[in-house]
Amino acid sequence: MTVRSRQAAAPPAPATGEEQVVRRESPKLMFGLSAGHAVKHFCQSSFLVLLPSIRNTLGLSDVAVGGMYTAQQVAGGSANAPAGVLADMFRRRVALILTASMAMVALGYFLVGITPWYPLLLAAVVLTGAGTSLWHSPAFATLAARYPDRKGLAMAAHLTGAQIGDTLAPVLTGLALGGIALIGFQWAGVHWRTIALFLVIPAGATALSVFTLFKTGSVGAPPKVSVRQYLGAVRRLGKNPGVLGMVALHAMRGATHTSFQVFLVLYMSDVLGFSPVRVGVHISLLTLAGVISTPVFGSISDRIGRKPVILFNMTAVMLIVLSFVWIESGWPFTLMITLLGVVLFSVMPTITAAAMDVTEKGSEGTSIAMMFAGGSVIGAVAPVFAGAINARWEFQGVVIFAAAIAAAGVLAALVVPIGRRR
Repeated sequence: MTVRSRQAAAPPAPATGEEQVVRRESPKLMFGLSAGHAVKHFCQSSFLVLLPSIRNTLGLSDVAVGGMYTAQQVAGGSANAPAGVLADMFRRRVALILTASMAMVALGYFLVGITPWYPLLLAAVVLTGAGTSLWHSPAFATLAARYPDRKGLAMAAHLTGAQIGDTLAPVLTGLALGGIALIGFQWAGVHWRTIALFLVIPAGATALSVFTLFKTGSVGAPPKVSVRQYLGAVRRLGKNPGVLGMVALHAMRGATHTSFQVFLVLYMSDVLGFSPVRVGVHISLLTLAGVISTPVFGSISDRIGRKPVILFNMTAVMLIVLSFVWIESGWPFTLMITLLGVVLFSVMPTITAAAMDVTEKGSEGTSIAMMFAGGSVIGAVAPVFAGAINARWEFQGVVIFAAAIAAAGVLAALVVPIGRRR
């Protein structure tokens, strides 16, 4: 037998520990984190539908409303840095970080339900903003490490959970707030404070479930990381043009979304005279189509690369948002909200996966923290400007402002380095 034939007949070399983990990894973790993400976003989107009632009860101005979202964004951005550090240095303690995240959301909504004062409301949204940010770094970093060859799909699945929560919450919250009258059955609904207190239950239950059921090791990172090693990785990350470009893109997409959606709710309620139920249905349309399109775009980005998907989505967001300058009501209004839902959220996992593609192993959490912190900085400023614009030029002015941010995102997608996945 020749040397070549003996080599061909030899059994393959045994897989390394990490290769074995990747090969055997089931989608259970992906689905579990997605479910938790759905609950987190259910709570967030419910607050959006409650906003007109909260504003009327407390007598808030448009600038005060924008300031409330600014406080939430600042808190979220501030929480991202420690979340990234904890996610990378204590990967075996991810369950505790996620538990703390949902516990803070539960406490925040308890305060929303009992507060009669704007300052306490600000404290409540700060707590929920910090709590929601604590979820991102450990969850996304764990997914990137567990599914290295399917990052686009894993990120998309996680965001799909968020979109399911964002879709269900506005409809159910609108029904609970506005009541229902159908075939002789009438229900007047409940007060917004009651709904806020009810949201404590799913958030608290998720915190308990994560604490008792979530099990994960430090896959994709060494069991122990010294401070010196971590700081070195962070310095390299801060000089990585691919990661910094994704930070900018993530921030622009988030600022477009926040500026447009907050004042879309007020426009439908105050100008178009929509009932809480109708407002909830339209907000749900912003995410309903994305439940299908998000994993599709994520999977496509795994196949053909991130840049074409990002560029297409950001361009579509810009054009659809701008169309609201001319479309003011009726079925075209509803249709364009639905189309916006196809692309507005579905680009997020592709941007995240693009950042993960060029992130050094073991610093995924910090990379995610940078992305969400950057989004929080710009997102903190955008709602205040949008509130001032809405007060002077009404909703059409906000539309132009949001479309301009999206246009900047299109230009950024053209020039920032976005390589194909590794």
